[in-house]
Amino acid sequence: MVLKTFGWSFGVTAVGLAAAAFFWGWEAFVLVLMLSILEISLSFDNAVVNAGVLKKMNAFWQKIFLTIGILIAVFGMRLVFPVVIVAITAKVGPIEAVEVALDNPDRYEQLVTDAHPSIAAFGGMFLLMIFLDFIFDEREHKWIGWLERPLSRLGKVNGLSVCLALIVLLVVAVTIATGAHQHGGMHADKSGTVMLSGIAGLITYLIVGGLSGHFEDKLEEEEEREHEAEEAAKRAGKDPSMVGLAGKAAFFMFLYLEVLDASFSFDGVIGAFAITNHIFWMALGLGIGAMYVRSLTVYLVRQGTLDDYVYLEHGAHYAIGALAAILLITIKYEIHEVITGSIGVLLIATSFWSSVRRNRRLEAEGGGDDSGGGEGESKESEVTSGV
Repeated sequence: MVLKTFGWSFGVTAVGLAAAAFFWGWEAFVLVLMLSILEISLSFDNAVVNAGVLKKMNAFWQKIFLTIGILIAVFGMRLVFPVVIVAITAKVGPIEAVEVALDNPDRYEQLVTDAHPSIAAFGGMFLLMIFLDFIFDEREHKWIGWLERPLSRLGKVNGLSVCLALIVLLVVAVTIATGAHQHGGMHADKSGTVMLSGIAGLITYLIVGGLSGHFEDKLEEEEEREHEAEEAAKRAGKDPSMVGLAGKAAFFMFLYLEVLDASFSFDGVIGAFAITNHIFWMALGLGIGAMYVRSLTVYLVRQGTLDDYVYLEHGAHYAIGALAAILLITIKYEIHEVITGSIGVLLIATSFWSSVRRNRRLEAEGGGDDSGGGEGESKESEVTSGV
């Protein structure tokens, strides 16, 4: 089952890492490996969300999403989009960006370095909003209870995440951005550029979130109609399982999943810039991550149940928050890519281990669920507060 589902992902991983080592050496191998691990871990949340919606669709729409949808995610967002980002920020054509990366690596590095404040501000704000919206949301499970409980209560204030993100952007623009790093070791005042790019990142997040919410509302409406159709089928003595989500509901699901895929893909692309500026190393790591999105989605759908490692989502979002902070800091200060990649991997690995400990504790207590609040939630908080 595992080999059948993850076979292609394993194969792409082996080929990608081998290509990195063969063409660029062991440094590229290590960075692509770190980027791949980070992408695979961050893709887990995407796969869980995809599987939760995809399992309601009929076989035709499942196949459409797992073929056309993944092709869009792999080749559109993860391979083409990094080139577009560099082309826009460096003010060159996409073809020229690729040609410069191939024929004149020093010139390409100069373009990326000079464009880095724009990329970092745009991506840092986008990722920061994702982290803030997650940490301010009231959730059933809390990984670091002493921190997440008060923040979830603060999250009831409307627009708090946007206000806090704008405050962070203002502070970065008037402090860090005044001495932004440029090619050749020089520094320049990039306050205006950072402000504009950061606001653009915030607007982009709000648009993507708005589209996701719109499609989610449509999905709920269609599910209500679907439920009414099932009830009517039961009253008519027909098999309700024959009423499949194959019409508008499935179409809205497909659009909703594509928006979510684009959002998660964007996270990966922006996060990759915090680890490396090398366009081909990014493409390898992001491509490997996209393959695992598909494999994890298929695996979860075929298993029929979602994974019960409840803190992985927390670890992934804390990693996103760390990447956001690192991107904003690197506007002025250099941070080694290995450090950046290690922080994300460490956070996700810690959240996985916390999930394992929680599951073992629940099993020892008789298999009860501590997610419903009360005494169980208190015990969970005691365990996770020390993480």
